[in-house]
Amino acid sequence: MHPLVAVPHTPVHPLPRLASALGLGKDQLWIKREDLTGLAGGGNKARKLELFAEQATSGGYEVLVTGGGPQSNHARITAAAAALLGLECELVLRRPDPRWPDDVHPSGNLLLDRMLGANITWVGALPFGELNQAIEDAAKAHPRKALAIPIGGSSLPGATAYAHVGAQLNEQLDFDLAVVAIGSGGTHAGLAAGLGDHSRVLGINVGAQDGVAEFITDLAADTATALGHDAPAGVVQIDDDHVGEAYGVPTKGCEEALLLAARTEGLLLDPVYTGKAMAGLITLARNGKLAGKRIVFVHTGGLPGLLASRYTQWMGGQL
Repeated sequence: MHPLVAVPHTPVHPLPRLASALGLGKDQLWIKREDLTGLAGGGNKARKLELFAEQATSGGYEVLVTGGGPQSNHARITAAAAALLGLECELVLRRPDPRWPDDVHPSGNLLLDRMLGANITWVGALPFGELNQAIEDAAKAHPRKALAIPIGGSSLPGATAYAHVGAQLNEQLDFDLAVVAIGSGGTHAGLAAGLGDHSRVLGINVGAQDGVAEFITDLAADTATALGHDAPAGVVQIDDDHVGEAYGVPTKGCEEALLLAARTEGLLLDPVYTGKAMAGLITLARNGKLAGKRIVFVHTGGLPGLLASRYTQWMGGQL
């Protein structure tokens, strides 16, 4: 099987100009470049899919079925994985409101889904649990043998991949706190399991699902157990202050974060996940909450989403 992660040992490097702009020491702010994993634009989802890909190829599956929002990074990477493995891909995508682009004139991740050969089924604004059930139903109803993959790949296989990233990060850098966006929660849970301590991971919630703290707590414990470790110490750390109006709706803080990261470090973030996560980090720094700490920002990818028509219109109006 072809590896889905072209760059398994993603780099870590400092962000001195951004740190200086935030009043931090030049050695205080670092970045883990999970946006550089390689497959179809990179990002954290490729790691989560590797074990699912192994399951699909060893189990004789012919179709990968998953879902998410119209600009789902996970959907894009699943479509790419299917193409790489010679499988079909079925995407069940939710349309939260009429302002989202439809599939007639696709852009951003949705354009890439089409380019990669995915078939798309649109559903309404289903909550997280109902959308996962719709994915399961679509897999069961498919005439060929189909593997259902949960939203974001957030399950034990996906979190296990990020437990290994947590261990990798520990070897790369002596740090106090990793800051990461929380969508479906699997990346956060895996990092906490790999680092062994919830106090070393702060998730900035982007509002993708309700009850995410309990989900992360349980998944992190299950992941650690599967790896033969104790459950992470402490209590899951989540910042809910940067969701804004809703999931996928950018905020003024997100806008500032996108421009500040771009203009200090040439670093491109997205308006759904990493932009809001960086907004959270910026607020913490300005409020003195990061004093004396070495912080690593986990860049989970998502750049194609910035190029979706909805967001180019929004961001274009700010420039």
